[in-house]
Amino acid sequence: MTALPEASTIWMDGALVPWQQAGTHVLTHGLHYGTGVLEGTRAFATADGPAVFRLSEHLRRLDRSARMLRMELPFGVEDLAAATVDLVRANGHRSCYLRHFAFLGYGSMGLDMRFSPTTTVIASWEWHGQLPDGAAGIRLKTSSWRRTDPNAVPPAAKATGPYLNSVLARREATDAGYDEALLLGPDGTVGECTGENVFAVRGGVLRTPPASAGALEGITRDTVLTLARDLGVEVRVESLLRSDLYAADEVFLCGTAAGVVAVGSLDDRELPSAPGPLTVRLRAAYEAAVSGADPRYRHWLTPVGG
Repeated sequence: MTALPEASTIWMDGALVPWQQAGTHVLTHGLHYGTGVLEGTRAFATADGPAVFRLSEHLRRLDRSARMLRMELPFGVEDLAAATVDLVRANGHRSCYLRHFAFLGYGSMGLDMRFSPTTTVIASWEWHGQLPDGAAGIRLKTSSWRRTDPNAVPPAAKATGPYLNSVLARREATDAGYDEALLLGPDGTVGECTGENVFAVRGGVLRTPPASAGALEGITRDTVLTLARDLGVEVRVESLLRSDLYAADEVFLCGTAAGVVAVGSLDDRELPSAPGPLTVRLRAAYEAAVSGADPRYRHWLTPVGG
């Protein structure tokens, strides 16, 4: 992966500041203890200019995550939505990745989080996905690391600290020559990948694990489920074993940063087709939704304008 492509400005605590000046103190609470929440959001090119996909849903989840961690967000959802549009416009993006981020800043040290103020940041940059998507699909490996127990940290909160779990699993997989890692939950059922939800197709039925298995209730996951139902596909949200993925007709992943990505193999077991026919249909439906080409889903788009 190449170095992060810089944009001109970052929104930080209510102001647009130059990219290189958006700094924080080395004794920031969130840096030491993982006390932060985040969202990965995307703006896509449409016929009417750039538009942010499902922005309100992302920002509402950011707010919920902060409440679960008992963090006070200084800005409301509407304020952050307006700031997002201002930032994309100021940076002149046609399409981009957006990172919404709130963390406990400099003010106190130690495990007591009550005395550290919240810093809120929105950054944007040109990015085209975090996983390869060749003709044969990606190579997936079941990680030796388990997904964090939902009674240890809440999986419904998209918090910064628990992402160490994903970082370790991804490093293990890539060091072994794979593209991505599959994480099993504490009970051994399928959870999710390091940054994506997982889907299996067998006999025309689309299946994905529930949040209780440690899977994030992803917004792209919800998008795919909606698109599948609208295509007349039978959908089941239910527990899956690793062997259910081995026996599947097709497997794919989805996430904001990745889009819809076919899996070619899991633990060196080749899938019958990659991308499979339903994966192809859902990827096309997803691309039509995010680009505004399908009018049924334009309510998911927040135009940036000129």
